Amino acid sequence: MSDQEKEPKLKALDDRGGAVPVKPDTQDVSKLGLRDSARQRRRIGPFLITLLAVAIALPLSWMMWNTYMGAPWTRDGTVRAYVVTMAPEVAGRIVELPVADDQYVHKGDLLMVIDPRNYQIALRLGEAAVKQAQAKAQNIDAETAVQQAQISAGQAQVQQAQATLSFATEQATRYEQLAKIKAGTIEMAQQAETTLRQDEAALKDAQSKLAVAERQIESLKAERGRAEAEIAQAEAQADQARINLERTRILSPVNGYVTNLLARLGNYLNVGVNSISLVDADSFWLDGYFEETQLARIEVSDPARIKLMGYREILRGHVSGIARAINVPNAQPNAQGVADVNPIFTWVRLAQRVPVRIMIDQIPPGIRLVAGMTATVQIDHR
Repeated sequence: MSDQEKEPKLKALDDRGGAVPVKPDTQDVSKLGLRDSARQRRRIGPFLITLLAVAIALPLSWMMWNTYMGAPWTRDGTVRAYVVTMAPEVAGRIVELPVADDQYVHKGDLLMVIDPRNYQIALRLGEAAVKQAQAKAQNIDAETAVQQAQISAGQAQVQQAQATLSFATEQATRYEQLAKIKAGTIEMAQQAETTLRQDEAALKDAQSKLAVAERQIESLKAERGRAEAEIAQAEAQADQARINLERTRILSPVNGYVTNLLARLGNYLNVGVNSISLVDADSFWLDGYFEETQLARIEVSDPARIKLMGYREILRGHVSGIARAINVPNAQPNAQGVADVNPIFTWVRLAQRVPVRIMIDQIPPGIRLVAGMTATVQIDHR
């Protein structure tokens, strides 16, 4: 229907064919008003919707701007943890393996046992060597006691010989004087002189025996020192054997989780070869790799919010440290020692990412931390 057909007929024709005004129909006029009103509402509706959307978008945009540009944040976060690698300090076959892969263990729990029989034998041999060295030292002590007694006896003999020699010297002098004044015979004087010479020889013999006994004491002291060294060596070997025996039982040094367990009963383990690894359950933290343009707004002890990729809950933490160095590829020297500088194909400068360590303060129930998980991190001002 055309616009002219839609409009109400306001004129009529007379007998001559002229136009005569007629009174419009009331129903047609009301319909026309309703249509104009509906047409006006249709024009205002989109405007109001647009105005409402703008009113909602402005504060949301401001909030997003503050969130993404005001507070430092990054999607490049990684859960980290210390891994303790257990390598046996003694070689042997595994005879006990009471743990399984991914099992939680407490500090001091038994992880595995290496065949202890060889080390038990070594310990008994070491203890026997200690006893043998101690017995040798006791024999030397006994010989020293005997020699001390001989020295005492020799000293007594020397004193006795000295007294006898003194008396013989006095007798020889007296008989010599008597012979000079003819009061005694020459034979008596000669006899006294002979006795004096015998007593002198006896004194020298006693002194010689005493010196030999004293030198023997010195030799025994030297032997006693060597015996003490042998005792110390034997005790050290016994202690080493005892420690090796204790090392056949490998205990957990931390509270943690057994990970990637490949050892099996009967496997032969060599010294220093990693056989079992533990994820320290008390060492979880998070490294957030922030752009260098955001570091000025990050301080140690700032609170942090952590959103793990696999969970909805928010973890709470705080900044514990900011790395002071990252690898610079351009600083690596080549074979000639000259700096190897990579060519740049664009004028756009990319901000470097610097690790920021975040300690986890609160872990909501039901969240299982796994080293290597990714997270979004936001740092708030204190």
